[in-house]
Amino acid sequence: MTGAKPLIAGVELGGTKVVCILASGPDRIEDEVRLPTERPERTLPAIEAVLDRWTGFASIGIASFGPIHIDRRSPEWGRVGVTPKPGWAGADVAGRLGKRYGVPVGFHSDVVGAALAEARWGAAEELADAAYVTVGTGVGAGMIAGGRPVDGLTHSEFGHLRPVRVPGDEWLGACPFHGACVEGLASGPAIRARTGHPAESLAPDNPVWDGVAHALAQLAHALVLTGVPRRIVWGGGVMTSGHLLPAMRRMLRDSLGGYMPFPEIVDTDTYLVPAALGGRAGPLGAIVLGRQALGEA
Repeated sequence: MTGAKPLIAGVELGGTKVVCILASGPDRIEDEVRLPTERPERTLPAIEAVLDRWTGFASIGIASFGPIHIDRRSPEWGRVGVTPKPGWAGADVAGRLGKRYGVPVGFHSDVVGAALAEARWGAAEELADAAYVTVGTGVGAGMIAGGRPVDGLTHSEFGHLRPVRVPGDEWLGACPFHGACVEGLASGPAIRARTGHPAESLAPDNPVWDGVAHALAQLAHALVLTGVPRRIVWGGGVMTSGHLLPAMRRMLRDSLGGYMPFPEIVDTDTYLVPAALGGRAGPLGAIVLGRQALGEA
């Protein structure tokens, strides 16, 4: 295929499942395999068994659950950081696969991978500066600028920002590290801890949603004032019902109070939008990471 993009071996390493995908993008997916995420001594060989069957991939992209080490100057690069997931702390993921297959490896968080994919092919298509937020078991945000992740020593942890609280709400929150951070107020486990019921079983008019929307709008406020993304895309299981976004849009307008009066931000109906790629965002994000490892924009 003259001029075709090279095939990439993409690995979305999630907390409960792994998706391995051989593709150059959403229009050319050669194979896709799903595996359970078990301990690394079982999961990593299972991933290798899949990649061993594939030929012709030019690089590997890995979008992993975190925390992970992404600083290529660090001897810890490519490893999983401190995590309660049994056996995974310190697991060498990117280094191991790179040595086995002898190709360039792109390695980043699963939420940054989803941000890259949504900016390339999804709800923020053709926007080089965007953010993606997932609200599910945890709350994570990935921000990209100029088509590249915004990083420091490691990936950002926006889900653990401490938001302004709803007046009169003194619930301590569910995060074991920070209590009432965004994740401790708005994640699926936080909603269940507060109500005694899973988020998907709660009616849209349940009063708990006001506090969830408020915490997420505060997260959006922080994203606006830091990376100033051109759009913020929202995904994850808690967001699937669709009733949160209208309240979040209104709350973000109120919170900003007329500051940052750019048309793209003022029109919150088109600024805070639902994800378009669904469950494919993570695997396709791994493909983007693999393409960037080859030096592609």
